[in-house]
Amino acid sequence: MNSDATQPRRVVVTEFGENPVEAVERFLKIEPIAVPVPSALAPGEVLIRIRSAAVSWVDMLMASGQYQHMATPPYTPGIEYSGEVQATGPGVDPARCRAGDAVLVDFMKAGPRSYGDYRHAGGFATHAVVPFEALRPIPAGLSFDQAANLLGAYETAWHCLIARGQLQAGETVLIHGASGVTGLAAVQVAKLLGATVIATGRSDEKLAVVREQGADHVVNLRGDDGGVRCFRDEVKALSGGEGVDVVYDTVGGETSLESLRCMAFGARFLIVGWVSTPDVARGKGQRGAPNANQLPTNIVQMKGLSVLGCPAVITAHRDPQMRERRVAQVLDWAAAGRIRPLVSRAFALDDAKQALLARWNGDIVGGCVLHP
Repeated sequence: MNSDATQPRRVVVTEFGENPVEAVERFLKIEPIAVPVPSALAPGEVLIRIRSAAVSWVDMLMASGQYQHMATPPYTPGIEYSGEVQATGPGVDPARCRAGDAVLVDFMKAGPRSYGDYRHAGGFATHAVVPFEALRPIPAGLSFDQAANLLGAYETAWHCLIARGQLQAGETVLIHGASGVTGLAAVQVAKLLGATVIATGRSDEKLAVVREQGADHVVNLRGDDGGVRCFRDEVKALSGGEGVDVVYDTVGGETSLESLRCMAFGARFLIVGWVSTPDVARGKGQRGAPNANQLPTNIVQMKGLSVLGCPAVITAHRDPQMRERRVAQVLDWAAAGRIRPLVSRAFALDDAKQALLARWNGDIVGGCVLHP
């Protein structure tokens, strides 16, 4: 994917793959774009020079049509991004938005994860035209990279731990996939709430970073055979023998089953994702869930557990007022310096394929970005 770095351009998914890797390997290309002149902007539109775009797991699932929200190929991936305002269209209040402003783009109002007329405005590009309503000022102290990794991860953590999990100070939470961008956000939010955090992963090196980010305890789940080892006794010991009060599960599969065994009576199990079993749906956008995950109802019953689905984006579409509350909280935390996304790797736009595969293969700690 080599091109003239000075040429305005974008990444395009030309068609869905059977799986995310096939989609990236076969159906990802870079093409030139024409940047609109300011006089061509419609009322309320803003031209953004993109400085940083998050590279996410969702971008991979969307490329195969296995994510619950499908863009329509050909489309530009990059659900979260940040940049500078280059120009504004008629009707945009200059007191609220003007050229040179540093902004992040709300992924629910523009880009492939949104609805409406601006789904084409993905972040894997040098420029984007978005509605003014999709822009939010970058909180003071955050870089473009951090801003591009802010809303999705911390809104998810807020929704799961606070709105659904009702996590309280003094409780113990087990956070799986803690070295990912959403997992690290959950570690930081749980500590803000006064909880004890037991964080898991499959790499001692990554878990050392998770501990630096605030986890009280870290547990490596990798077994000698490469699978998931039994971790019940270790987690129960770290939680005073009673088991954890909340499980934040982004992983699914075998990890979910073992987690149920180390929970306290009446605890809450939060289903955040299932990165260990990404093929629950058919590829190429065929929908359905032929490989759906399953949980043992006998353990749920005997322990009196609450199993809670936590679809942060779907819930926000159904309850926009709740979404505004959580966004306001995330932005306030960021402005106060109480949360800081960790971004460990950056790639050039021409290396979008390598960046996506690095994310898919688990080679990233925290956030990863493209620099158009």
